[in-house]
Amino acid sequence: MQIVKHINELQAILDNKRQEGLSIGFVPTMGALHAGHLSLVEKAGQQSGFVVASIFVNPTQFNDKGDLERYPRDLQKDVDLLEPTSCQLIFAPEADEIYPEPDTRQFNFGNLEQVMEGKFRPGHFNGVAQVVSRLFEIVQPDKAFFGLKDFQQLAIINEMVRKLELPVEIVPCPIVRETDGLAMSSRNMLLSKEQRLNAVLISATLFEATNKTGELNVEELTYWVINRINENEYLNTEYFEIVNSMTLQPIKSWNDPCLKVGCIAVQCGKIRLIDNVKIDN
Repeated sequence: MQIVKHINELQAILDNKRQEGLSIGFVPTMGALHAGHLSLVEKAGQQSGFVVASIFVNPTQFNDKGDLERYPRDLQKDVDLLEPTSCQLIFAPEADEIYPEPDTRQFNFGNLEQVMEGKFRPGHFNGVAQVVSRLFEIVQPDKAFFGLKDFQQLAIINEMVRKLELPVEIVPCPIVRETDGLAMSSRNMLLSKEQRLNAVLISATLFEATNKTGELNVEELTYWVINRINENEYLNTEYFEIVNSMTLQPIKSWNDPCLKVGCIAVQCGKIRLIDNVKIDN
């Protein structure tokens, strides 16, 4: 497995792989890897001839400098985790390699970015679009693999690919969870022991909510989820929305003809956790 820090070296390697007839699978990450990331890499290995994973903590998608500073970084640990996987090359650039000049592009994703994460993290998705489009420009993958835990981000990336007419297939991959149900996240390692024990209430509440559509309407279920989580002294719900999976707009009724997803963000101390679950009715 190769570790590359510079674009010209990366592109020379990938050009050779393409000449060998290999397709390029790409897994962009911000490091602090866990089994969820590794599952994306394995999926890429199943569908691609050559797998690249990037490790880059992108400053432009953090609207909170404290959140950026707290984000865990351990490149050697990440390399060790990727070594036995399908990953064949790690691209680990510095910020000035990705942004030799400030990226001033402004993306407009309309209603997709006005709700949930976009509402509570202004500028976040513009930063995501900047870095993902830049990485796609550099790597030029045939397929790129993203986890469904970041449900709204996946919708934004799909829209960005459509708008920019990029020749890459976006492959969504299932949420990977801890044995107790908590969605795997790089931020989980920042939780204290007590916070970690209580954070499992987030996923447990979402799972229970999927069984209540017959007794509660959309508004009632929304309040039930928020109140149940907020009763825990370690947790504070930032939002819970039951949305149309395509438009990300809140639904009004179980009769709305769409796939419905319950999306949540919860503060656990200073750590912000997100999750989602499909809701059938």
